[in-house]
Amino acid sequence: MPNIKNVKKLIEYPKEGILSKVISSVDNVEVTLFSMAAGTDMSEHTSAKTGIIYVIEGKGVFNLKGEDIIMEPGVMISMPKNAVHSLKAEINTTFLLILSS
Repeated sequence: MPNIKNVKKLIEYPKEGILSKVISSVDNVEVTLFSMAAGTDMSEHTSAKTGIIYVIEGKGVFNLKGEDIIMEPGVMISMPKNAVHSLKAEINTTFLLILSS
């Protein structure tokens, strides 16, 4: 029987900051649901894994290697490993982060 999740039903926003939930981890792929309260920043950092960000709801700015990308529902961002990135949620924003090694 497949492991089925309704991702939208897992969304919950903290009053401030970020709430993350690992919703799947299979082989070398991990899927994490991030919910960011309006006005929350995530400072510059890198990941040792290749990633894909898929925006479910909200609006914000994802900065990837110095380039600003508007985060809005339906946007998908490919992120190479070790790429410097940061983000800011203008309003409550939720996205999936899919990391693979």
